[in-house]
Amino acid sequence: MNQGLINLLTVAAGGAIGAAMRYSAAVLTMTWFRDPHYSTIMVNIVGSLLIGYALNWISHDGSGNEFIRLALITGVLGGFTTFSAFSMETLVLMQTGETGKAMLNISFTLIGTLLAVWIGHEAGRVIHGL
Repeated sequence: MNQGLINLLTVAAGGAIGAAMRYSAAVLTMTWFRDPHYSTIMVNIVGSLLIGYALNWISHDGSGNEFIRLALITGVLGGFTTFSAFSMETLVLMQTGETGKAMLNISFTLIGTLLAVWIGHEAGRVIHGL
């Protein structure tokens, strides 16, 4: 089997696990707080914590195992929350002294995603006459 396909299947399997974890976290959080926003905040914070730990562990355990990185960071944690990837990329930019790029990443991500969700919402409203 070709390595690109193996990598894709590894990420897909991890992503399925992460998506199931995300759904489970939402259900659990709703039973505690009765508000879906707490679930999103919790998942984003926990996912960022886990991806930071995993990145450090994979980078410093001496193996640099690509399979574990793809399965755990890109797959499971990417499926759990994409916010963790944003956080990791911003941290790496700051650690490498690219503070300006980190600030642009933060600004474009926050403004861009808020603008995109608003545009998508409004487009749906217009298209469906709501």
